[in-house]
This record gives sequence, C-alpha cells and structure tokens, in this order.
Amino acid sequence: MASAPGSPVRVRFCPSPTGNPHVGLVRTALFNWAFARHHQGTLVFRIEDTDAARDSEESYTQLLDAMRWLGFDWDEGPEVGGPHAPYRQSQRMDIYKDVAEKLLAAGHAYRCYCSQEELDSRREAARAAGRPSGYDGHCRDLSDAEVEGYKAEGRAPIVRFRMPDEAITFTDLVRGEITYLPENVPDYGIVRANGAPLYTLVNPVDDALMEITHVLRGEDLLSSTPRQIALYKALTELGIAKEIPAFGHLPYVMGEGNKKLSKRDPQSSLNLYRERGFLPEGLLNYLSLLGWSLSADQDIFTIDEMVAAFDVSDVQPNPARFDLKKCEAINGDHIRLLPVKDFTERCRPWLKAPVAPWAPEDFDEAKWQAVAPHAQTRLKVLSEITDNVDFLFLPEPVLDEASWAKAMKEGSDALLVTAREKLDAADWTSPESLKEAVLAAGEAHGLKLGKAQAPVRVAITGRTVGLPLFESLEVLGKEKALARIDAALARLTA
Repeated sequence: MASAPGSPVRVRFCPSPTGNPHVGLVRTALFNWAFARHHQGTLVFRIEDTDAARDSEESYTQLLDAMRWLGFDWDEGPEVGGPHAPYRQSQRMDIYKDVAEKLLAAGHAYRCYCSQEELDSRREAARAAGRPSGYDGHCRDLSDAEVEGYKAEGRAPIVRFRMPDEAITFTDLVRGEITYLPENVPDYGIVRANGAPLYTLVNPVDDALMEITHVLRGEDLLSSTPRQIALYKALTELGIAKEIPAFGHLPYVMGEGNKKLSKRDPQSSLNLYRERGFLPEGLLNYLSLLGWSLSADQDIFTIDEMVAAFDVSDVQPNPARFDLKKCEAINGDHIRLLPVKDFTERCRPWLKAPVAPWAPEDFDEAKWQAVAPHAQTRLKVLSEITDNVDFLFLPEPVLDEASWAKAMKEGSDALLVTAREKLDAADWTSPESLKEAVLAAGEAHGLKLGKAQAPVRVAITGRTVGLPLFESLEVLGKEKALARIDAALARLTA
C-alpha cells in the first residue's frame, strides 16, 4: 500500500482558505515539509477551495504569506506552477466531473435518489435496532423502473461511491496496522445533487493525479482513510492512479481543558504569534515537539537539524498538549541564538510607529544598538522589546504604579538623595562605576545592592524589572538620569 521502493517521495500540504492559518495547520505543514526535505522529495502545495460559501481570497493570500514567513518553500503549487497544474481545486472542476462519470460508467459509483427525510428515518430505525446507522445501500441496485419513478418525482440524485463488501486493512505510518470492517464504512457521497464534487472525491483524485506517495495529515481524517483506499483501488483500475499512497495520521494538538485545539481558539491563530514577535525558528521548533522529538534530552534545535533527523515513524500517536509557556521559553532560546545584528533588525517592527509609543524623531539608533545585546538576553518574544527600551526614547518613563509601590518604601527618599550624590560624582562611561555608586548609597543606608537599586530603577525606567540597570544608566546619560531621580524625589516628598 505504500509507495514502491525507490519511488521519489511526493507529499502534499492542502489547506482550505477559510479564516486565519492556525498552529495545528502549521504543524501539519511542518511535518510534510520536513519529510519532503529529509528525503529530497517534492512538496506539493495545493489549495482546497471548493467550498465557495467559506473560502476567501483574503484567506488564500494569508496562507501564501504564512508559508513564506515560516520558510516553507514548495516545489509545485501556486506561484510556482508544476506539471500537475492548476493547484487550486476551484480550477479543476472539469477533472472531477470526468472522473465521476468514469466511476459511474465502471460501476464503482451509482446515483442515489434518497431524500434527507428518508435517510434520517432509516438511520433512526437502524440505531433503534442496534445496527450501524450509516447509509444502507438503498439505491445500490435500483431497477430502471425505480430510477424512472424517482426522476418522475423530480428528485435530483447525488453520486455515491460503492464500497467493497470486505474489510480494509492498512498500515498507518504513525499508528501501525488498522482494520475497518465493511459494516462500519458504508457507501458515501462523492458528488452533490447540484453536481458539485465533494472533498471525498476531489482530495483522493488530486492525490492520485499528482502522484502523491505519502499522505501525512491530522488524526481527525483517519476515519476517511478506508473510503479513500477503496476509491484509490477503483482509480487504479481505471488507470487514473498509479499506486495507493502510504498514510500517516498525526496526533491531535490539545488546547485548554485537554480539548482539541481548533481554529476558533484564540491561542491557535498564527497571526497572534507573528504579532507577538515569535520567531519562525522558535515557533516551528516548539510545534515539532508536538508529537515528535529530536532526542530525549534536546528540546532546542534548528530547522536544518530537524530535517536531517525527521522520520514520520518516530511521530507519537498520542495527543500533544499546546503549552504556551514552553512555546515562549523555546522562542526565547532562539532569540538568544540570533547574531546580535540579526536580532536588532528583527526588533524593528516594534521600535517604530504605530507600535512604539515614542515619536519617530525621539528614537536614537546609537542607544538602541548599545542596549540591544542586553535586551536579547531577556526577551521571550520580540514584542517585549518596546516596554524594555521605552525609557530611553520617551521624555519621561512610563510609571508602573505597582512597581512604584513595591520599590518606594519608607526611607527611599533618603536613599535616592544619597544615590543621586554618588551618581553625580561617578564615571558615566563605566557601568561598573555606576554600580559602585549605587552600592555605596545602599551601604550608607544599611541596604544591600538589590534593595538599593530598586528605587533607582523605578525612578529611571518606571518599572522594577528591565534591562541591566547600570548599562541602562550609561546609555540614558547622566543629565536625563539625574533629572528622573529628581522627579521621583519630588513625587515622594510632595
């Protein structure tokens, strides 16, 4: 059932352009892309846009943009072309119509005239009798007279695929051998009454015509696999398919409450992670861990390392829970792996309007370059850079009231007076000299450095946490720093 030995690997990523891309979709794309690149194979990027009521050009554009941002290049598909074009299903309707007619002519499919009310009634009766409630084959072998009678009533038939009356067994690349009994896989629709082809037809037909060798997709599609295998056999008999691909069903990604993460969950939106400043490298590293691992003791690795090691047989079948904190932590590790120059450039979107709260003319490139190496050591996501450096470019620091209350205890005014005197006499080209000044101020008031620097930090930056204080003081400059200490003293003594 898998591709023949030596067959070039061909996989596909085939999303529907509905809504914003989500992390579950990205994980599927990642595994397909990594599998193709590991085997020096072909990744086909195909757009399944046959649902006119839900598909949109905006979503289509977002999908292409997301693939580019993530670094997923594709070998065939939109904007690239290829021997199996077109790669949008909405442009392939004549192909599906032709295949459906061939399936009907060969007896692999038939027209079903059952109304929805009749289907519902028979299903309810089957459930009440303890029988499987799928389609009961009512229209499988209609006589000519029965067909003419239905036509006379004005009934518009759907097209159903005729499932074989035998068990279907296949070896899932992730889950091992799986068997479906015929009573659990009834005949199913492949064309609507209005002539529109269904996913159950177009997806396998495209896979067949595009010579896909491996189908790696979500666990939610596992139950459709026996249907597709039966259809593949029929397509092979008709000379449309060359072989049945190997299937591998990837584990669910779980969200809050151990429920499957859906595109409606806020934390699933890829746009959210882009806006917060996740690196593609960090996000993909984390998503790869949702069902797979490079090794038992290595969570941080590059995409090239993943490609070199990726084997779909190593994917675990158990659901994987999305942990935002771990995702942030891994992203932070990747931020620290960047060359400083690269880091400074990737922060740019958060250092200018409309994100940054300072006026463009107040941004100082030299100050940014000076603090960037220090900022790089502490960020989890790039968007955090704005709050970390705003004290450098705003006329006054953004005061966090909770930080003020925490740092400005009884005696803080006296400490700040001493700290100002020591800092005024310090060497402002040396962070070590500034540290000695605050340390001396603390000792004069019986405080260790940690306690002594807290009021100074809040006076300078407005917050109790942030970039290293003494390097920050040096970059801010003596005049502005002392003026902010004066402002803090004025507030304390008002």
